[in-house]
Amino acid sequence: MADGRSYSSITQFLLAAASFVVLIIGMQMAESILVPFLLSLFLAVITASPFFWLKRKGCPAPLAMLIVIVIMVGFVLGVVMLVSTSLAGFLQQLPQYQAHITELTRELVLVLENMGFDVSFQIVSEYFDPGVVMQLAANTFTALSSVLTNVFLILVMVIIILVESMSFPDKLRVALEDPQRYLEFFEKFNDTIENYVLIKTTLNLVTGAAIAVLLSFIGVDFPFLWGFLAFLLNYIPNFGALIASIPAILLGLVELGWGTALVTALGYVLINGLMGNLVEPRFMGRSMGLSVLVVFLSLVFWGWVLGPVGMLLSVPLTMTFKIALEASPQTRWLAILLDTKAPVAD
Repeated sequence: MADGRSYSSITQFLLAAASFVVLIIGMQMAESILVPFLLSLFLAVITASPFFWLKRKGCPAPLAMLIVIVIMVGFVLGVVMLVSTSLAGFLQQLPQYQAHITELTRELVLVLENMGFDVSFQIVSEYFDPGVVMQLAANTFTALSSVLTNVFLILVMVIIILVESMSFPDKLRVALEDPQRYLEFFEKFNDTIENYVLIKTTLNLVTGAAIAVLLSFIGVDFPFLWGFLAFLLNYIPNFGALIASIPAILLGLVELGWGTALVTALGYVLINGLMGNLVEPRFMGRSMGLSVLVVFLSLVFWGWVLGPVGMLLSVPLTMTFKIALEASPQTRWLAILLDTKAPVAD
């Protein structure tokens, strides 16, 4: 009997592992469809709060949806136009930036050699090439722009999701024998997701705007582009702010010298430190964190599955999974393992 139970457990594990592999392969093959859908779901969560707020104020549902959609489309189109214009100029100048960075690296190697260090430019350029960072930033913008060009499909999916969200509680009441239990879980999960996405997006907007203003004041080229990159990458805690700062610091170094690069770095540290250590904990709470290991693994996993856009959505997707685990007493222990630190025992 024991051998039978062991065999059954091994079989179940192998079936689950095989199903997981098939699911991941399917997600990779469906990337062109899945990425717009996830972006639509993300936008639907952001727009759900103002939509339902307008309904509670007595605005008819069609008019409320029209207002929300018009504002969202105007914002998205404005961002796409500004990013596309800045990106075109940046891509045109990218070879010159990379060549200048290579020259600065060569000069740094010569300084180190004159100081007595045995440094090879070939080895440094092979294992540490700052120009790759600029190319990576360009590739990320290009991938995101290619997805956002299909605005009509994303817009239609957002509308469908908002319409379905209005009738979903009624469907649960009819479909389930004990709907109240599941409705409480759904409402708690939905409210937590909405609060997280809305607050995080607002804080990221403030951070991106502050960085764009700072870079514009300093004189670094394409300040809106780097502000938008900061907005996107600040969804990734611990790593995002650091990654977003590197291209702007390098650009400040290439254009205006070491002094500007230092001021740019200090500006990033000040803005991200203020937002990350003072403002965000006050609004988000300590329970909304993820451990550094979980953030890194989610970044690698979703980037591998869905490409650069998957890296941008990696932490929101993982946070959604964590919030779903927290909403149920049976799975809360898993959410604790994913958290930044263990909660204080009562």
